[in-house]
Amino acid sequence: MSNDGLFDLEPASDPDPTEAGSSADAGPSAGAPLAVRMRPRSLDEVVGQQHLLKPGAPLRRLLEGGAPASVLLYGPPGTGKTTLARLMARAGDGSATTAPGRHFVALSALSAGVKELRAVIEDARRRLDRSGQRTVLFIDEVHRFSKTQQDALLGAVEDRLVLLVAATTENPSFSVVSPLLSRSLILQLQSLEEDELRTLLARAVFDPRGLNGAVTLADDGEAALVRLAAGDARRALTALEAAADGVQADGTAVIDLAAVERAVTEVAVRYDRAGDQHYDVISAFIKSIRGSDPDAALHYLARMLVAGEDARFIARRLMIHASEDVGLADPTALQAATAAAQVVQLVGMPEARLALAQATLHLATAPKSGAVVAAIGEAMADVRAGAVGSVPPHLRDGHYAGAEKLGNAVGYRYPHSSPDGVLTQQYPPDELVGKDYYVPTTHGAERVLAERLPKLRRAVRGTGAGEKG
Repeated sequence: MSNDGLFDLEPASDPDPTEAGSSADAGPSAGAPLAVRMRPRSLDEVVGQQHLLKPGAPLRRLLEGGAPASVLLYGPPGTGKTTLARLMARAGDGSATTAPGRHFVALSALSAGVKELRAVIEDARRRLDRSGQRTVLFIDEVHRFSKTQQDALLGAVEDRLVLLVAATTENPSFSVVSPLLSRSLILQLQSLEEDELRTLLARAVFDPRGLNGAVTLADDGEAALVRLAAGDARRALTALEAAADGVQADGTAVIDLAAVERAVTEVAVRYDRAGDQHYDVISAFIKSIRGSDPDAALHYLARMLVAGEDARFIARRLMIHASEDVGLADPTALQAATAAAQVVQLVGMPEARLALAQATLHLATAPKSGAVVAAIGEAMADVRAGAVGSVPPHLRDGHYAGAEKLGNAVGYRYPHSSPDGVLTQQYPPDELVGKDYYVPTTHGAERVLAERLPKLRRAVRGTGAGEKG
C-alpha cells in the first residue's frame, strides 16, 4: 500500500525494521542524524522514565510482550515517545499464534485525514486476518487531530485492530476525546535528569553507531550540553553532533565549552504556546509576581518572550494581576500595567519587552492585597444567591416625565452640598444595609484606606460604628 509519505515520520535513511522483508537488526544509515542513529534498539538501552519501566510497571509489561493495549504517551519533547512506540512494535503479543513482531505504522497528525486513518485500519484488519500480525499505529502530536479524526480511531482501538500509541506534548485530558482516553493507558513521561543526559552523551561519543570515539567530551563541554538540553535527549544529541562537526572541521577532537558555544548559538526554549507549557509558565509568572519574587517573575517573562509568546497576552495578564493581587495597596499598579499594554500596542516588539519588564517589576515589588477580588467576589455571590432587593426610591432615575409621581429621585441628597462631601443617606437595597464587602488590608496605600473607610461608613450610614452584614 502506497503511503505517499504520510506514514513516514522517520528519515528515509532509518528503515522500519518491522516492515516485511526487513531485518530486525537493520538500523539507520551512517548519514542519519546522531539522535536517530542512537535511538535505543532494546529496552535495556532506554535511559530515563524508570517510573514507567521498573519491573511490573504497565509500560514495561507492554514492551516485554504483555497483553496488548493502546497507550497515550504524554510528555515534553525528547523524552522517548517515538522510541517507546517502536519498541512496542517489536514486542510480541505473548501468544504463540501471533507473529513475534508487530507491524509498525507512523502517521503524521499534520497531514493525514480520516481517509488515511481508514486506509491504515483496513490494512491492519487484512494483516491480522492473514498472518495474525497486529499493527501498532503511532500518531505523533495526536492533539492536532480533530475530534472527527480521533473518533475515527475508536472502533479500531476498541476491537484492537490496531494498538494505538499516541504521543502528545499536551495534557491529553484537554486535547484527546473522552472515549479515546477511556480506551487507552495514559502514561506521563518526564524530562530526563542531568545524570541520564550524561549517560546518553557518553554513549553517543563512544558507541560505533554514534561518534565512535572520534572526539573527546570535556567536563565543561558536557556540562554545557546538559544545560542546553533542558531534559531533552534529542536536543542534547543534536547539539553534541553540531559541536563534534565543528571541532573536527577545525582539526581538533576535544569538545569543550567554547566548542559547544560556537556550535549552538541560541537554545530553543521548550515552550508550546498551545499546550501545557503555555499554561504552566504563565501560571508560574503570575504566582511569582504574587509572591513578590521579581527575579523569578523576570525569568518566566524571559522564557515567554524568547519563545515568541504573544506580547499582548502577557500584557493582558499583567493588567488582570494588577487588580487581582495588588489592587489598592498600590493604585499605580494598574496604571503601570495598562501603560505597558499601550506600549505593546503602539511600539511593538522587541522594544516593548522593556515596558513589560518594567510593569512586571512594578507589580512584583508592590505591596499586595487581594481585597479587590474578595470584595467583588462576595458581592457577586450575594447577587447570585438572590440578595438583590429594590433600588431605594431616592436613588432611582428621575429624568423623565412622571418619575416624580412614582417617587423616583424624591428625597435624594446631593453629597456636594455638604462641606465634607459626605452625608448620611441609604445607598444599598434594604436587604443589604450594613453589609461590608470591601475590607482593605494594612499593606501599602490600603493602610490609609483601612483607617478612612470606617469613618466614611459611619458618616454615610449615620451609625456609631460600621456594621458587619
